[in-house]
Amino acid sequence: MCGIAGILCSRPSEASAAALARMVGALRHRGPDGEGVWTGRVGQHQLVMGHTRLAIIDLSDAGGQPMFLPDGSHGIIYNGEVYNYRELAEELKAHGVELRSQSDTEVILWALAVWGEAAFAKFNGMWALAWLDRSAGRLTLSRDRFGIKPLYTYRGANGFYFASEIKAILAASDARFAVNSRVAGRFIQQSLLDAQKETFFDGIEALPAGHNLSFDLRGESLSPRTRSYWTMPEQSSLNGDLRRDADTLGETFFDAVRIRLRSDVPVGVLLSGGVDSSSIAAAMRHALGQGANLHAMSAISDRPQFDEKPFVERMAGHLKCPVHYVELRREPAEWFRLLNEVIFFNDEPIGSFSTVAHYLLMQQARELDITVILSGQGADELLCGYAKFVGFYIRDLLGSGRLPSAARVLFGFWKRRTVLSQFELSEAKRYLPALMRAREIDIRGPLLKEQDFRLDVGLGEAHLPERQREDLYRLSVPGLVHYEDRSSMAFAREIRLPFLDYRLAGMLVPLAPELKLREGWTKWIFRKAMEPYLPASIVWRKDKQGFINPQSEWLKHELRGQVRELLSGEMLIARQGLIDQAALGRRYAMYCSQPQDRGLISFKDIFNPIVLELWMRRFDASLALN
Repeated sequence: MCGIAGILCSRPSEASAAALARMVGALRHRGPDGEGVWTGRVGQHQLVMGHTRLAIIDLSDAGGQPMFLPDGSHGIIYNGEVYNYRELAEELKAHGVELRSQSDTEVILWALAVWGEAAFAKFNGMWALAWLDRSAGRLTLSRDRFGIKPLYTYRGANGFYFASEIKAILAASDARFAVNSRVAGRFIQQSLLDAQKETFFDGIEALPAGHNLSFDLRGESLSPRTRSYWTMPEQSSLNGDLRRDADTLGETFFDAVRIRLRSDVPVGVLLSGGVDSSSIAAAMRHALGQGANLHAMSAISDRPQFDEKPFVERMAGHLKCPVHYVELRREPAEWFRLLNEVIFFNDEPIGSFSTVAHYLLMQQARELDITVILSGQGADELLCGYAKFVGFYIRDLLGSGRLPSAARVLFGFWKRRTVLSQFELSEAKRYLPALMRAREIDIRGPLLKEQDFRLDVGLGEAHLPERQREDLYRLSVPGLVHYEDRSSMAFAREIRLPFLDYRLAGMLVPLAPELKLREGWTKWIFRKAMEPYLPASIVWRKDKQGFINPQSEWLKHELRGQVRELLSGEMLIARQGLIDQAALGRRYAMYCSQPQDRGLISFKDIFNPIVLELWMRRFDASLALN
């Protein structure tokens, strides 16, 4: 995993080289093991490319970038890992290719040279890359199927910029950027992050997941073409034989974990005591063998109702591996310092204190010299793990006229007392139609009242698998992979996500909902697949909480002084017309007076405007503010 950056412009300029140097400097935390730049004229245009390297596979200089083929016809800068590079290398050798290194980068470069854009369909992994085909006069930017690796673009007065992080574009450009009110509005009102290609910086965009953007450099104008190279299958490859399907799912999952262990540096796992992370850890133990070191890390709370440690310990004992813990106990001033620090690395506001907890785990991983970490992100979206999916499924059944089935599903979850116990109206309200929502204190400023930027985040007219796709591509996964990438790369760590193996996604998302939500259980077919490998108390656990923390109580009590001080002073979000500051103060007072886990005001209703304010203050020098 690394950082990439580049500038494409119409005429040679020394300023471009200086701007690229600033971009590379801004990405140095992503790649402390080496860096390189390349400048060249291609067709009618000048291209400068830079790379900062985090060495994971083939630690020698042979894996350095930018990398070109021996004849100079093709070049690449690349961030990520293509896990099936060994299998691809064997295919390439059959085409007469002679590889000079053990690096996956060289395999990817040759694959693109031999197969062209068809190579992307062969890749199993995560990537953001720039591929230069000098013979065809073409530059192609590409992002993996689920956008695990970031890639941002900006068309400025002096050229077209692209980079792994927004801060690199800010470092290169002399422009100041307006706050994108559409993006800010969706965050304030719906807690959405990365739900569109636009970012909080108006004019800077993310290349959509699963897309390529190509430039023909032989002409005078720079008019890129963007197109998708992968589409989620409409039909699952599982065939309806429950025992065989569970076996197939288990085998595919174990293989997804196995190939994500390919590394020349130490590998660990984030363990939370639930079925997702425990399954990854079990698959790692299976692949590594009983005698191998298995490094597990977990965040724990000093409050018993939020502490997952007993379940983590149970799983660690089952696998015979030690666990390294991060305690979520900090002074109030330290939490606010960490918020500012994490916001800087994310280049945008964050969604909760869980992002800070993840940041602290990555800091510990660096201290333990664990460079690669496997995480369970994506499982809930593939397997309908959230409570909202139960509601969506029941509504889907009712809309299809299947009243007895809907009643059976609801009764099953009520009787089992699993995910329905996590239901909170303050969180669920955003999925309800406007007519069903209770009247609330409106904190929108005049800018957000002018237009309604909200997206439909409910089921709408779709069926459940279509709504899962929305979570994968817009409403959930993009924000999750964003913070996992930035938190890990802040400490030059690499996060790998087995559940976002495209084979699993294509198998599970189109799968009939009754195999995911069944007998009062979420993730039913996956639990059946993992049953032979996990303790029953883990695989059939009813009260899984995840990497949670007492954040709501912190806002009401420990952090109350800091929040009040922030809300009573001059706020940039109010000055920009995004928030009615007085209304926000009234909302916070009501929030502090409502009982824990009850009431209509959610944690995010307070936290989101606070972190938006902290983001604007942190990036004030790059923003065009009133």
